[in-house]
Amino acid sequence: MARRSLSGALALAAATIVMIPTTASASPPGTKDVTAVLFEWNYASVAKECTNTLGPAGYGYVQVSPPAEHIQGSQWWTSYQPVSYKIAGRLGDRASFQNMVSTCHAAGVKVVVDTVINHMSAGSGTGTGGSSYTKYNYPGLYSVYDFDDCTAQVSNYQDRWNVQHCELVGLADLDTGEEYVRKTIAGYMNDLLSLGVDGFRIDAAKHIDAADLANIKSRLTNPNAYWKQEVIYGAGEAVQPTEYTGNGDVQEFRYAYDLKRVFNNENLAYLKNYGEGWGYMSSSVAGVFVDNHDTERNGATLNYKDGANYTLANVFMLAWPYGAPDINSGYEWSDPDAGPPGGGQVNACWQDGWKCQHKWPEIMSMVAFRNATRGQAVTNWWDDGADAIAFGRGSKGYVAINHETSTLTRTYQTSLPAGTYCNVQNKTAVTVNSSGQFTATLGANTALAIYAGKSSC
Repeated sequence: MARRSLSGALALAAATIVMIPTTASASPPGTKDVTAVLFEWNYASVAKECTNTLGPAGYGYVQVSPPAEHIQGSQWWTSYQPVSYKIAGRLGDRASFQNMVSTCHAAGVKVVVDTVINHMSAGSGTGTGGSSYTKYNYPGLYSVYDFDDCTAQVSNYQDRWNVQHCELVGLADLDTGEEYVRKTIAGYMNDLLSLGVDGFRIDAAKHIDAADLANIKSRLTNPNAYWKQEVIYGAGEAVQPTEYTGNGDVQEFRYAYDLKRVFNNENLAYLKNYGEGWGYMSSSVAGVFVDNHDTERNGATLNYKDGANYTLANVFMLAWPYGAPDINSGYEWSDPDAGPPGGGQVNACWQDGWKCQHKWPEIMSMVAFRNATRGQAVTNWWDDGADAIAFGRGSKGYVAINHETSTLTRTYQTSLPAGTYCNVQNKTAVTVNSSGQFTATLGANTALAIYAGKSSC
């Protein structure tokens, strides 16, 4: 959820995401389930990145930040306060958005849009596209009658009505139980579908009744469009993520929270049954990530400032067959409210503050590994009881992660055919013998990944 306070401080409410099982449209359809989340990249920059990096690397999806016209301001969270459904935000106009979708499709990359439909703005003024508005009046779109009766802030997560009818950090809460509101939201999403969009991330889905979302989804021109819902788990809370799996995927926040704890303070050996074995929702309906734009700022998860812990957690996520992974790719920040460098224009990765985590070699190389090992079970698990682990993905791949403080040399048992493979983590050759074994030395905080079909570097 994009939780943001009116004053500009990030108000990350006391909720946490987790998921649970049910049947729905499973992980993103197709053979490539990794999404690069290009947070606050403008659409022209996204288009170039689809062509130059995402397509060639094997990313199946790109997720873009909200396109609707929003309140003015430099902070990132202004994108999450819409004032109309025109494509007229800071990241680009309708033409640039359409060009981005077409360009990404040509590169073999599908497009998911971060979609803000729970609420509108918190104040009054003129939007990024020139529309005048007040908190409960958006001329030609919504009037005071289209908002929930509760105008107090959400304050009690044990009270379903409070969570789903009151205002998230003071943002005008749409009455999604109303026919007109449902029709209007569906109209916005259908407009995006008409431009070729393949799916939606539903921001703040927890604050919308699951039945309301189901009704809205039923009105789409493509009701099978991919849905990924932000429903943050909180123990004992009235609204639970499992309620939403009938609509589509749900983001499993516990996955990210627990990865931080394990990589920072516990043993990687504990990850042997990561996923459902930890009480998470079914893999088939879980969206997972190491961090997202909210959690990297509120300290709930690892982030780019965590060095090898962060990199290796992403390597593990892409190697491990649970959920559909998002790779968060944003920009450097010291002020957690700060908006994107250059208004979202990315001239080059690793310049002007752009972190481009999706392009870090250790992370990007694992996208092809994941695609090559899709559908293969975990085999040949090994650990040292502490922070060194290794496991295979059937007869298709093998990964080793050394999160210890010293170098590790050992012989690993795999189910791979004999031959020479490329360790995509450092572009060195690995020879597997006729018994499926290879010997390798891993430096502290490094990894190894080999997979069938990648014999040379």
